[in-house]
Amino acid sequence: MTRSPTSAPLKAPDAQLAGPRGATAVAHPNVALIKYWGKRPGARDIPATPSLSITLDGLATRTTVYAAPADTVRVDGEPARDAKMDAFIAMLRETRDLPPLAVSTANDFPTGAGLASSASGFAALVSAVDAAFGWNLAAEQRSRLARRGSVSAARSVYGGFVALEPGPDPAAQPVLVADAWPLEVVVAIVSDAPKAVASTPGMERSRRTSPFYDSWTRSAEDDYRAARQAVAARDFDGLATVAEHNCLKMHAVMFASQPPLWYWSAATLAVLQAVRALRRHGAAVFFTVDAGPQVKAVCAPGHGERVAEHLAAVNGVLRVLRGRVGGAPRCEAPREARRSPAAVHPGG
Repeated sequence: MTRSPTSAPLKAPDAQLAGPRGATAVAHPNVALIKYWGKRPGARDIPATPSLSITLDGLATRTTVYAAPADTVRVDGEPARDAKMDAFIAMLRETRDLPPLAVSTANDFPTGAGLASSASGFAALVSAVDAAFGWNLAAEQRSRLARRGSVSAARSVYGGFVALEPGPDPAAQPVLVADAWPLEVVVAIVSDAPKAVASTPGMERSRRTSPFYDSWTRSAEDDYRAARQAVAARDFDGLATVAEHNCLKMHAVMFASQPPLWYWSAATLAVLQAVRALRRHGAAVFFTVDAGPQVKAVCAPGHGERVAEHLAAVNGVLRVLRGRVGGAPRCEAPREARRSPAAVHPGG
């Protein structure tokens, strides 16, 4: 989808529901500390490298689904078609007894702009469908299904620290619950615009053209293992070192793709420099950047407020969002209303 809303309070999608076969789920995006960038050749939804993420409670997607006469999706109150969504619903229908769906989803953060809106979007969609039609799937099953829409969505099915390793049909694995290490995250928003190249075609471009891609995939296992050890030990400095290095290696792969994938802006670099300066002056913080211009500053407990105030003053930062390591998707009864669904599509 081309529409990219600015951050706003999350509104429940309006829905005229047909009986009890409807549900609403709220899911959160995740911040990848160890990235995946690239998919197994010939596989649309199998990552080439292991990844480790934290689920972020400061941002949310709310999705309502219900049985309807025909499949429909609305974006900001207007009907929309999206090939990725259509293919996902078709996949669900091939594997399970599923009626036509009305889908309504809203993000309270910019969509398709490097904030993992596809992760929270498909995690929320799978959770809502599961609740609406009484599938009662285990989290591992929902993770596998969500991965078919967006690989990173497999991780947003869980809260806390979450791992995803390559395999024949992988599901994410919970590593550490949120309360066990309540890190804070400050997100510096430097653009509300959707990124020019979506992640899936960007990954394929890197795999085919970047001279650094093979080195990236070979080093991924070492980074992943080091990060898992740092999380187990609650070693913030160790996690900071490996996470920043992993992020910069991924973007080096992107920069060296042909044509180059230049997701950063001048403001992105300014925020990275500000984070490094904060750390030199005693703040427990490190940066990470996904496929987009926004910077996530991961902070040790108690350091988020100082970091947020400093980053908000950086030239080019539109606003900052704050959150902590959050939980898994939650479901709630959909709300009756007099109008049709209004939504933001979960594409990212």
